[in-house]
Amino acid sequence: MKAVIQRVQKADVTVNGKLVSSIQKGMLIFLGIAEDDSELDIQWLINKIVKLRMFNEFDDNINDINGEVLLISQFTLQANVLKGNRPSFIKAAKPEIAKPIYHVFESELNKKLNKELKSGVFGADMLVNLSNDGPVTILYDSILKIKR
Repeated sequence: MKAVIQRVQKADVTVNGKLVSSIQKGMLIFLGIAEDDSELDIQWLINKIVKLRMFNEFDDNINDINGEVLLISQFTLQANVLKGNRPSFIKAAKPEIAKPIYHVFESELNKKLNKELKSGVFGADMLVNLSNDGPVTILYDSILKIKR
């Protein structure tokens, strides 16, 4: 499971020209689910995100600032671009596998936040607008976590 987390002043997502979700100060999370991701990946990544100190000189986390979160599914984070010029998505979970994992992630993360999580539409062609604050962008990959 991979996540790109951006500190934002505001962000929104539209689908077919219709505003789906918007947030003010907080974090925008792009989430890419791999075919072998499990509950352990979900819990590890949520724990890292909630505790991530990326606000106020890197002293505060999302709950400390009462910030908002916008979660966007993005299978392209699982692209392999080592060979050739066309990305390979062989490691990305198929929609029928990724969608339930995405919704579990969404639900579990929401439980740990002070404010209700906002999200895009899984599998949709989305237009995401953001004002990156800093800019601050953090990458997580659960494959790199320490085995217990």
